[in-house]
Order: sequence, then structure tokens, then C-alpha cells
Amino acid sequence: MKILSELTTKSKPWLLLVVSALGLELCALFFQYIMDLAPCIMCVYQRVAIFAIIFAGLIGFIGCRFIIARILAYALWGTGAIWGLLIALEHVEIQESSGSLFFSCEFIPNFPSWAPLHEWIPFLFEATGDCGEINWQFLSYSMPQWMIVVYGVYTLAFTIVLLNRLFHTKKF
Repeated sequence: MKILSELTTKSKPWLLLVVSALGLELCALFFQYIMDLAPCIMCVYQRVAIFAIIFAGLIGFIGCRFIIARILAYALWGTGAIWGLLIALEHVEIQESSGSLFFSCEFIPNFPSWAPLHEWIPFLFEATGDCGEINWQFLSYSMPQWMIVVYGVYTLAFTIVLLNRLFHTKKF
């Protein structure tokens, strides 16, 4: 358990977090631009969550020796992982209730007025697809179902690392 508690004070584990999340983002761009699968609003929100994890990893990589940087990295990692999981769960619910009047998705992202990402970086954050469509599956799981797995792993890893760090060393 000492290994886990010291994990976040080294740069390589944080770099692994960056590489894994960046790999997912590159896969998303491959699906969008090579396989021509249009991202819906829920997909765009999940991208934002992945970027939170990327930034968490970058902050942790650069500042792993400083408690303030680690706290900020933990906050971004936890927020991205848990928020992404909640969005993916909602996305699956929308897909399972496709055609229902109770579930629909917007076409324009609801970003804060001070950060309209869909206007600043439309190739990443513009939603052009329909949340209810299932136009890709792997092993009978749709994209949002796979993202539940991905965010579940990120959330589990975050929880284990953070709790171990807090209980084993009694500090961040």
C-alpha cells in the first residue's frame, strides 16, 4: 500500500493519466473525422470531462512535488471522472429511451457564457449528432456504454489512489 500512497508524488503515474486520456480523445477524433460518426451533445460533454482528466495529469506531472498542484490535479481528476461517468450513464439512458418524449438532447452545448468552447474550438466541441442514435457498437456495447466502463475505471483508480494517500500518509 505504500507504493500506492507514494504514486502521486512521482511524475510517471501522472503522465500515464495524461497518455490514457489523450489516447481516448484521439480515438474520439478518429471516430468523428475518419469513421464519420457525428458527436452529440452528451459526447461533447464527455470530451470536456476527458480534457479535465488530461489537465489533471498535466498538472500532476509538472507539480507532483507540490501539495497545491496535487490537490488541484486530484480535484480535476475526480471531477472529470465522476462527471464523465454521470454523463455517460445519462447518455445510455437517453439511448435506451430513444423515441420517448421524456428524453431528448440539445444541439447547442450549454457552456458558460465566459467559455463558449463550441464557438472557440468547434472541431472539438460542436455537437452535430443525435444522442439517441446508436451507430457504433463493439462487443454489443454502444459508445456511451464503453464510456461508462472507461469513466468507471478512472473513478475507481481516483478513489483508490486518493483514499490510500489520505489514510496511509494522512496527507495529500
